[in-house]
Amino acid sequence: MTFLYILMVVVGGFMVLMLGLRASMAMKASRMKGKPAPALAGKPGKHVKSGKPGLFYFYSPACGACASMTPVVKKLEKDRDGVFPIDISRDMDTARRFGVMATPTTITVRDGLVEQVLIGPQPAPALESMIPA
Repeated sequence: MTFLYILMVVVGGFMVLMLGLRASMAMKASRMKGKPAPALAGKPGKHVKSGKPGLFYFYSPACGACASMTPVVKKLEKDRDGVFPIDISRDMDTARRFGVMATPTTITVRDGLVEQVLIGPQPAPALESMIPA
């Protein structure tokens, strides 16, 4: 009986911790909305400065949830202007500038301001609707 009680406490504590982390990430994401996009170098930086809408998709090759989203975003990158898939294992600096805490994270920027921050996998139609054709 004591073992079962300890197991329930440990599992319950773990669940509370995970829910707390998720809530913390959601609060941080909501605070990013409306703030200026960070200064970036290269094509992404020029795009943000132009005020055009942009989609920044942060992923990791080791991320299981990213496996279904990455091909969709890479196709969008070829078809539309302003789509930037960013592999955080190669470009952690950009992820830090945006304050990315988890992968996959999708951030939309419009008029130089962060418009939307979505943490976790997103369906293909939602991704396609985030950036104009």
